[in-house]
Amino acid sequence: MPRIRPSLENQRGIALVMALLVLVVLSVLALVLMTTVNTESKLTSHDVSKSTALNLAEAGVAEALSRITNGDINFGANTRGTAVIFNQIAGSLPTMGVDTTAVATAQPTGAWLSYSTSNKSAEQLTVNYKTNNARTVVYKYDISKNPPVQTVSGLPIYVIKSTGRSGRDVRHVTTEVVQKPILVNCKGAVAIGKNTSWSGNDYMCGYDHRSDTPIGKGKNGRNVAGGCNEIPASNMWETGGTNLPGVWATGTIGPPGGGVSGIPATSPSQPGFYAGPWEVLGMTQSQFWAWVGPRTAVAPPIPTGIIYLDNDAITQNQLGAFTFNGGTGEGFLYVDGNLTLNGNFNYRGLIYVEGNLSINSWTWVLGGVVIRGVGAQDWHSNGTILYSKDAITEKIAKYSGQFVTLSWREN
Repeated sequence: MPRIRPSLENQRGIALVMALLVLVVLSVLALVLMTTVNTESKLTSHDVSKSTALNLAEAGVAEALSRITNGDINFGANTRGTAVIFNQIAGSLPTMGVDTTAVATAQPTGAWLSYSTSNKSAEQLTVNYKTNNARTVVYKYDISKNPPVQTVSGLPIYVIKSTGRSGRDVRHVTTEVVQKPILVNCKGAVAIGKNTSWSGNDYMCGYDHRSDTPIGKGKNGRNVAGGCNEIPASNMWETGGTNLPGVWATGTIGPPGGGVSGIPATSPSQPGFYAGPWEVLGMTQSQFWAWVGPRTAVAPPIPTGIIYLDNDAITQNQLGAFTFNGGTGEGFLYVDGNLTLNGNFNYRGLIYVEGNLSINSWTWVLGGVVIRGVGAQDWHSNGTILYSKDAITEKIAKYSGQFVTLSWREN
């Protein structure tokens, strides 16, 4: 049978149909490609926005840490204390409740990042202690305890809640932090590298005291009204933790006129005085010099923070001479030379003196005192020195500006 060939018109029709089909296919492919590109573009844009929101939330955490370090946020013994950092100027802050403090952001005006709000909201930046459900007890972190998170000793745990917003994307972050702890290695409430005696009415106590022990406690002794353990049945002002000698020395110890307490009360003729303050703080020598910062040859009016006093650039030569005339300080005071305390002087933290310490009036120290000495110590004073591991760690950590993150979660 002969083959039937399509006419010229039919050939043209078929070609036209094929061309139309190709055009339709190309159009469909182009539409699919455009849709894919638009979808991927939207997804990429969304991912960027989500990432930006998370970065903003972390920026809020950073401001909260900075404000704790600067002392702008300080709850003290208030277990219900809360601070709210608003994107607002100081004069326009919302009115808060009795336990809540409104804090203006430290960001430059007009350039506020969106990690808080200008008024009360669910997205405001907040800081508070980690507590039990009743908010009556603060959880603390003590690396020497097992478990380290407990309610007896250590540094208070802060809870920071920050919300970052970028467009429609919102990220909520909750983090728990503590100021970086110091591993304290005290030998006694007072550690002395020479012979020592007292001709005044001084009292030294090596029992471990709470960091919130009020000024003046212990002036009249331990188990008495106003003493540093004034209610023995409840260990009032004592932690019940590791206790030390009231006075530890490499030489002889003449008991203070006001008394001495500790386990044992005194520990004389001991070997192994500190090579330097780094051994008290659990650091290497190089770590200490990098941490303590540059020396100052002029003592501030009140020693607050991490203070290094030295009259020259020769470390540990014991040649400086510095005096404080009363006041209330805290932190870490390192003196390369002799230190004289006059007036009504109060201090929380650790004092390390390379030379001799002279106390000429009523002095109260909660934490610890280390005296290397250049000769026998003889105090003609009315001083009270109470050992407190928490007072040392809290006050040093406060001014170190370093934090440890215990937990981080996104809500």
